Amino acid sequence: MTRSLLDRLATLDSNTVSDALDFLGLAGATYGLHPLWDCPKIVGYASTIQLGPKTDARPTVHLISPVIDAIKTHDRVLVIAGGVDGISCWGDILANAAMAKKVRGSVIDGCSRDIEGSEAVGYPVYGKGVTMISARNRVIQIASGTPVQMAGVTVGEDDYVIADRCGTVFVPAERIENVLELGERIAKRQDGMVAAVRAGRSVAEVMHDKEFEAINAK
Repeated sequence: MTRSLLDRLATLDSNTVSDALDFLGLAGATYGLHPLWDCPKIVGYASTIQLGPKTDARPTVHLISPVIDAIKTHDRVLVIAGGVDGISCWGDILANAAMAKKVRGSVIDGCSRDIEGSEAVGYPVYGKGVTMISARNRVIQIASGTPVQMAGVTVGEDDYVIADRCGTVFVPAERIENVLELGERIAKRQDGMVAAVRAGRSVAEVMHDKEFEAINAK
């Protein structure tokens, strides 16, 4: 049986995917979007959400909740942009709602509160940090399903997401097959380099630039 693109991505790690993007000259690797508890790796399709500061006193639907309500598949990752420094844009009630919909996790270009609540139900959250300050009357949802900026990277709806202990990487949907093919070659090559070092070969020789450049040769 042919493995799905998501299954193939799940066999890689963020380091390898970042390297593949580098070789292809693509943006996608980020810095600063790390696990906010000791959560598992997540791999899935992006459901994008744009937040922004609340500028009036009118009551609104709680941010992100309409997107969670609308999810119908089990392969989504919430990609939440527009967080305000020190203000929460995620919490334990949203985590429970997302778990009920079998969302794979959230990546926030901002902060989460109630992180113990997400951890208690096993819901992965990646972001900039943890806070106790509520989003209510401070932050609102502006849009969803549109391109967003995540730590300087443009992410579109249905782009691919991989996040693990080293951070978060986004892959443009239209380039996923190129990235996977190269990533799988990189992983195989690096496994061989590790084996060579363990077998006693000089690390200076194994890690010479020419060895990395050879990855581009099939």
